Amino acid sequence: MNIRMTAGDVSGRTLAIIEDLRHLEGPLLPILHAIQEEFGYVPEETKPVIAAALNLSRAEVHGVVSFYHDFRARPAGRHVLKLCRAEACQSMGGPQIAEKLKTLLGIGFHETTADGAVTLEPVYCLGLCASAPAAMLDGELHGRLDEDCLPELVAEARR
Repeated sequence: MNIRMTAGDVSGRTLAIIEDLRHLEGPLLPILHAIQEEFGYVPEETKPVIAAALNLSRAEVHGVVSFYHDFRARPAGRHVLKLCRAEACQSMGGPQIAEKLKTLLGIGFHETTADGAVTLEPVYCLGLCASAPAAMLDGELHGRLDEDCLPELVAEARR
């Protein structure tokens, strides 16, 4: 079911999140994480609301959202596949794995498949360096990736 939210819904829900978390020291990151949890991404219309509530400029809020790779500007697919791009994974064939995944999915990094099933995101360390190259599908780690196991990983992601 696709439910459309009005600007008032987004604003109201954003204000409720801000009210719950504004008492924290340095509340911007917790607020942004809560907003992404609520909406699946950080809607553009939430940025001025956050800025006004925390006495920040919209540029400051936008800067934080765009700096951290975990924040999305658009909703993700039903499944999120994160591919490690850190040095250990790069040295163990990461670039070839990335190209093969992009080909199998038909998308690039920060994109979602046309059917809305999978979003492919680069990350810069999953902490699985001893099992490089590594990926994470919906929070589940996958190590020692090679080109032979990628079709199975993509099939799992498309379910």
